[in-house]
Amino acid sequence: MPKKYCIHLTESERCELKALVTAGKAAAPKRLRAQILLAADEDHPGGAMKDAEIVRALGVSICTVERTRCALAEHGLQIAVHGWPPQRKISRRKVDGWTEAHLIAASCSAPPEGRSRWTLKLLGDHVVALGLVDCLSPQTVSRTLKKTS
Repeated sequence: MPKKYCIHLTESERCELKALVTAGKAAAPKRLRAQILLAADEDHPGGAMKDAEIVRALGVSICTVERTRCALAEHGLQIAVHGWPPQRKISRRKVDGWTEAHLIAASCSAPPEGRSRWTLKLLGDHVVALGLVDCLSPQTVSRTLKKTS
């Protein structure tokens, strides 16, 4: 089956990849992807190696070779070698400072009528009744109160 992406590296790209491989300071996955790209280069004086030869020589899977070649063709050399920049997922906390203050104030106040003490479920329902959050689990209430004590 013919390759979907053929790699034709420029001289400067080839020099950059060779420097990365020979420096010995690069992380192993980066060095490995650089070796894959150098071996798969069609313009290399010795010609490109077949995928099966690259797999045997470098000890990677065929999918890794295909993904690396695809990344170079579609996204460029930096993404193909260094990978995508890490995405920092910032989770939104359900209980912010304002809600936490109301939760602590409620837990320190007298319990509702007919109860001898506040339970985690009652505290969560109280904060929901105030309209500060849509819903609040007893575990979240517990973590919030545990953090403040």
